[in-house]
Amino acid sequence: MSSDFTLRQIEYFEAAARLGSITAAAQACHASQAAVSLAVADLEKNLAVQLLVRRKAKGVVLTDAGARVLSDARRVLEAAGELRRDAHSLSNTLHGTLTVGCYVTLAPFVIPPVLDEFAARHPSLTVTVIEGAGEEMRDALVEGRCEVAFLYADDSNAPLTTTTVQTTTPYVILSAEHPLAHQESISLSDVADLPLIMFDAPSARNAAQMLRSEGLSPNIRHVTPNIELVRCLVARGLGYSILVQKWPVDVSYEGKPLVALPIRDSTDVRRVVLAWPEAVKLTRRAATLIEAAQDLF
Repeated sequence: MSSDFTLRQIEYFEAAARLGSITAAAQACHASQAAVSLAVADLEKNLAVQLLVRRKAKGVVLTDAGARVLSDARRVLEAAGELRRDAHSLSNTLHGTLTVGCYVTLAPFVIPPVLDEFAARHPSLTVTVIEGAGEEMRDALVEGRCEVAFLYADDSNAPLTTTTVQTTTPYVILSAEHPLAHQESISLSDVADLPLIMFDAPSARNAAQMLRSEGLSPNIRHVTPNIELVRCLVARGLGYSILVQKWPVDVSYEGKPLVALPIRDSTDVRRVVLAWPEAVKLTRRAATLIEAAQDLF
């Protein structure tokens, strides 16, 4: 059933009562004086009660009935404002599914905050993750199997757009019992003759290249795509390794202690980026994750 009065009439009446003038109410409501006067008159007609007493050149004053109606009118206006706020909140709610790609060795460092903190902020959004090598994630972006992906900047060539979410530098890991483990930092020349346990992944294959760029010859003992195996072998004293991402604890999978040492030689800073196809218009889901990434990391 439709009402006999409008929200606009109530708004104009409240403004006139609060400001004591039809003219002032018109200015506050960005309406003409005639429109406010007519709206209040129509409201009085529909409610069958006089709300205001008009006094020539002296504005308006509330009647006793008007004072009682004003209290209800303000509650109606507050409820209408709350309805607008709730509707605005609903319109900003993220829905659907956001599929995020991730270079597999980055996953333990970047995916937990995404599936925990970011997803908790948007409970109506389903966040799924696919993992793989850098090239696989680039293909997934181009083919539309994911909307955004976490990669190293070196893996995110054109036609991708990126934003940096983390920076890190390569470092050396040694067994805690190694004679060099007590140093605050280390030079590549200090370890070049030692057995190198090399992590076999595109982002880490430059360990040998780093040595060669310093005129050193790597002594490769073992190559593996399993980064936890790298850390286990090093913790047992079977060699050293050069890694990029830093673990929160210096302990191997077997519970043996490790030491992480910064490299004194000049090394390139590695950038972890969030990437997406540059020719694709981002969904609001993806844009929200990109914006949140600066806070999450």
